[in-house]
Amino acid sequence: MKNNNKFKINEKVFLKAKKEVVTITNCSYVANMKRYSYTLKEYPNTFYFEEEMESL
Repeated sequence: MKNNNKFKINEKVFLKAKKEVVTITNCSYVANMKRYSYTLKEYPNTFYFEEEMESL
């Protein structure tokens, strides 16, 4: 299966909701929603979707 996620692990991205730069620690595909979710070093108990982040 080809990996179509937008961001990579350890990549720094801009989190729109918090208006800060964060680091991605994990990525997983949510099959029933057909999109990727990410966990962040700064907020390990919350997951975010690609639409909530921007590349630096």
